[in-house]
Amino acid sequence: MVAAARTARAGVVVRPAAVLFDFDGVLADSRLAITRSLNFALAAVGAEERPPAELERWIGPPLLHAFRALAGPSRAEAAVAAYRERYRVASLAETVAVPGMPGVVAMAGSAVPVAVATSKPRVLVLPLLERLGYSASLDAVEGPSMDPSLAEDKAVTVARALAALGLSPGAGAILVGDRSHDADAARANGIRCTGVLWGIGDEDELRAAGASPIVATPAELPAALGL
Repeated sequence: MVAAARTARAGVVVRPAAVLFDFDGVLADSRLAITRSLNFALAAVGAEERPPAELERWIGPPLLHAFRALAGPSRAEAAVAAYRERYRVASLAETVAVPGMPGVVAMAGSAVPVAVATSKPRVLVLPLLERLGYSASLDAVEGPSMDPSLAEDKAVTVARALAALGLSPGAGAILVGDRSHDADAARANGIRCTGVLWGIGDEDELRAAGASPIVATPAELPAALGL
């Protein structure tokens, strides 16, 4: 522990025990698929549709939370079901990999255990990971169930991802995320969060949540992770 602290103070990045990646905004540009599906769901439950740019702030947190705010608590679960009706099919055509990230994940996977920890239901993210070329590099994938009433906290998902890799909270892993709730989930599990700026959250949001370091491009990520 003392040696690790001295190394950190000296500015040397220590190789992590594992790397966990968020999906939306980190590995994939999901804006088109998510905003279109959000508006599809809002229309389906009789709520007002919103401009796509206004909806982007809801990319990342649990979906039920978004619809409670956008459609009201009484319509939220029906909106989640309508959203998934469209998203399950449309996301395969409307989601693209972040340029450079498949190579970064493959590099990480050749060095340390690698997992995805996402607020997207696991059953929905698995075909996307396969289609976008990530699956072969991953040791584990964790996300919530399809039950919208559960609204699993991201910290719970991260804890399961660590356990799937045979690690405990505080075991020296790093979570790569683009939103404040990623940093919050990492802190709740005693691990670090490296923030990225090509997703939805901006630098102020990430810094306020404690993400460090924060990188602007995928090319900067391996060095920031100590790989």
